[in-house]
Amino acid sequence: MTMAEIPGLGVRVPDPAVAEPGTGGSDGPDRAAPWWRDAVCYQIYPRSFADSDGDGIGDLAGAAGRLGHLRRLGVDAVWITPFYPSPLADGGYDITDHTGVAPDLGTPADFDALVTRAHALGIKVLVDLVPNHTSDRHPWFREAVAAGPGSRARERYIFRRGRGADGELPPNDWQSAFGGPAWTRVLEPDGSPGEWYLHLHATEQPDLNWRDREVVADFERILKHWLDRGVDGFRVDVAHTLFKAEGLPDAGPGQHQDIHRNHLMPYYDQEELHPLFREWRALLDTHPAPTGAVPPGERVMVAEAGIFDPERLARYVSAGEMQQTFNFAFLESPWDGAAIREVIEQSAAAMQAVGAPVTWVLSSHDAARPVSRYGGGQVGERRARAAALLMLALPGAAYVYQGEELGLPQAELPDDRLRDPLWERSGHRERGRDGSRVPLPWEGVAPPYGFSVAAPEDCWLPQPSDWAGLTARAQENDGNSMLTLYRRALRLRRDHPASEAALKLDGPDSGAWFGFERGAGLRCVVNFGAQPLPLDDDAEVVLSSAPLEGRGIPQDTAVWMKHKE
Repeated sequence: MTMAEIPGLGVRVPDPAVAEPGTGGSDGPDRAAPWWRDAVCYQIYPRSFADSDGDGIGDLAGAAGRLGHLRRLGVDAVWITPFYPSPLADGGYDITDHTGVAPDLGTPADFDALVTRAHALGIKVLVDLVPNHTSDRHPWFREAVAAGPGSRARERYIFRRGRGADGELPPNDWQSAFGGPAWTRVLEPDGSPGEWYLHLHATEQPDLNWRDREVVADFERILKHWLDRGVDGFRVDVAHTLFKAEGLPDAGPGQHQDIHRNHLMPYYDQEELHPLFREWRALLDTHPAPTGAVPPGERVMVAEAGIFDPERLARYVSAGEMQQTFNFAFLESPWDGAAIREVIEQSAAAMQAVGAPVTWVLSSHDAARPVSRYGGGQVGERRARAAALLMLALPGAAYVYQGEELGLPQAELPDDRLRDPLWERSGHRERGRDGSRVPLPWEGVAPPYGFSVAAPEDCWLPQPSDWAGLTARAQENDGNSMLTLYRRALRLRRDHPASEAALKLDGPDSGAWFGFERGAGLRCVVNFGAQPLPLDDDAEVVLSSAPLEGRGIPQDTAVWMKHKE
């Protein structure tokens, strides 16, 4: 194992830039706890990860070819966002076949090869389950529109007669997450204006009716299909939205203004969700596993549940339901010590009460990248480095979005290249999420930076011209790089398993700084304040997000330390 000096610290730690046998993926110290309790999972957005065939679109074969990057990074699992057939009205989350593979992303054989390769590297594979809606081009929805009111086909979705004398008004006041009403009126088979269908997201994403027996049965089939192909778990898209309140009552004014009370909305967080998730968990715990996949009882479900009340969120990971649920309160917290500390303490307490780990996340394909979110430029990068060490030290699971380990900022795209439905549905007021979905820079000094052999203008989203210093190759042997920081952090995290005891934070009420014990003798301290924070005399720093100032931790810096024996 090579060694590298942390600049400004005079401290030497293992450098995992080159993986050794038995050090990546799921290898490492044996743990009594299930693998998913402290797993680090890497999110791949396949269209922007790696292109194998030169068409400017990332694909499954390209992802398989770059899995060595994840092995060297040291993650336990990978989550692959939708690669299913889709008209791409919403980045692949409008699906026409939940068990297929989009032709521009590969074939079922390509998916199988990716899973086989990941498992050979000790990396588990999670895929997206998208149960709230389908594409409006899904065979079921086309059948429903053609069949007309009162038909069996329409019972799979949420069709209703409109308000007003002629049904000309939406059935209720619900709003789409992408702007505008959550209802669209269809023309009936005879050409007359007819019923309305519900879509909590884009118009092209009609919501399924989860009180319909065929919907329930079909998703059991979908789960079994991917389990049979060797997946180790599922990330459940908008898990809090599947059931809507009986009678579809109005939500009232201000329904999207206070996200911290969104569990009160009649289309979120309904009680019927939990029996369904217990059924899914039972299926995952009993369905046979193919060779290479984790056995029944070790598969994982993670809820993408945008619920900000920590006690309500904890219900999704109570006994017999899912094992993980993303902590969006942590992701959306500003860079403020008091605010972040409050989120950590409340989240840890709520999850501790149900015996589940907190699932920490700083970034995703739906969020602005941390470097930009925390201020941009050098300030944003410094804070993003500190946030990474904070997240990876916290007990629980962690998710890393592709490019987060490279310190990529949010890309600025020209108006004519924006694809996110938020852009159009907001009347060009919200630019949407495309800036976090730009293809990864792997190597080289100009776009497409090794992402593809296609011409830069032929890549599905354009890359900035100033990313040469952010490529994986440029950061590979740079001791100061974000990539090196992530690799070192993941190695040390693995060597210092978190304690299962309740998390306790210390520090002043002002939030100028706080610290905590991860376990196995490792302590993390983050300084948010303007004044350097003195280190204890017996503190041995093993990793720091920025150089120290003598024996002081400067502002916007996180350190991992051990006490000298």
